[in-house]
Amino acid sequence: MGDPYEIWDQGLQSERTRLAWVRTAVLLATGGLGAAGLAVRTSLPLPAAAAFAAAALCGGILLIRTGARFRRVQAALHGGRPLDHRADAVLAWLGTLAVVAGALVFVLTVR
Repeated sequence: MGDPYEIWDQGLQSERTRLAWVRTAVLLATGGLGAAGLAVRTSLPLPAAAAFAAAALCGGILLIRTGARFRRVQAALHGGRPLDHRADAVLAWLGTLAVVAGALVFVLTVR
């Protein structure tokens, strides 16, 4: 067992963070694709389908980036450098906002 006052264990926090990013990315990608397909099949306005497709794209990019992000986090933790997730956080927010925009268009057009 290591020092009880050690700030981090050997990789478990970054592994849990990686899994959380994977869940976020998969949800955006599959939810966006499903909602975009539904929007196209039910003849919703094009902005709704485009917003859901944008969410799926953001999720796909996040999913592709998870391996590289995990390696950067591990290197930063072991090297004592600060972590930087700004680009990934921006992609996650853009995907979330795209889902909200698509849902708003859906709610305003379906009566």
